Amino acid sequence: MRVSPGLSPAPAPRGVGDSPFGFLVLDKPAGLTSHDCVSHVRRAYGLRRVGHGGTLDPAVTGVLPIALGPATRLLPYLSGAKGYRGVIQLGLCTSTDDLQGEVLARQSVPSLDQPALMLALASFRGDILQRPPRVSAVHVDGERAHVRARRGEAIELAERPVTIEALELLGWDPATGQLELRVDCSAGTYIRSLARDLGELLGCGGALASLRRTAALGFALDQACGLEALQSEPLPPLRDPLEALSHLPQRRLSEAEWPSWRCGRRLSGDTAVAAEQAVVILDPDGVLAGLARSDGAGQLQPRLVLDPAG
Repeated sequence: MRVSPGLSPAPAPRGVGDSPFGFLVLDKPAGLTSHDCVSHVRRAYGLRRVGHGGTLDPAVTGVLPIALGPATRLLPYLSGAKGYRGVIQLGLCTSTDDLQGEVLARQSVPSLDQPALMLALASFRGDILQRPPRVSAVHVDGERAHVRARRGEAIELAERPVTIEALELLGWDPATGQLELRVDCSAGTYIRSLARDLGELLGCGGALASLRRTAALGFALDQACGLEALQSEPLPPLRDPLEALSHLPQRRLSEAEWPSWRCGRRLSGDTAVAAEQAVVILDPDGVLAGLARSDGAGQLQPRLVLDPAG
């Protein structure tokens, strides 16, 4: 395993050793899949145990958090909230709800000003139902929707609840029919669907022209590095997983509790923590030791022990 002398990884759990442990936040370029990026990271760090959180389409750029070593086991516990900046092209409908698909219809864009657009956008804020694009990774009868769609099958995906926390109009160009948006949303929200649905509401159709993810899984664009940073020494330092787990309550172990935790025994917890709530467990040194689930009655059941006994 090749580890750069300049690498300053997050503190590893007790007993894990000096293997890379933490998150690398990539600024994914256009044209690569998320899996392509994982392959680059595997080669750079000489590590097979690498995984990404929050798949990005090849045309989309921006924040792609990549977990290295034991941090891959933390991915299900990270916040699903995401942030985007995107450009929507009004006046057309496509088979994929973006400009990469086949154009199905073109219509003239009505005369719109910023107040009219802001009024239309207001209906998409908060908790809404959204239908994913036909060409998406949603499973339909055990198969990805995009696989069935590309075989020519007619697919009508069911609407799903999503939350759009913020939806801000950043710019509007009547000459081109393009508007730029900032979006903060829950996991499972499709900006392509937002483009399509906004176009439908305005009566002219719409498709996503470009998209850049600015935040995902608790990480932001200002923490990201480009793929070129993997081509030279020292390799980029890894982010401490505790940064991405800051949305969860914490419980620090005493030296006396440490052996019991490593054996998977229950811990006492805070009765104010709701049942099924994930709780970050820290070792006596304050380093991440794993995660537990609260039973709502003051007990914590281990769910992920990073340095188990034996």
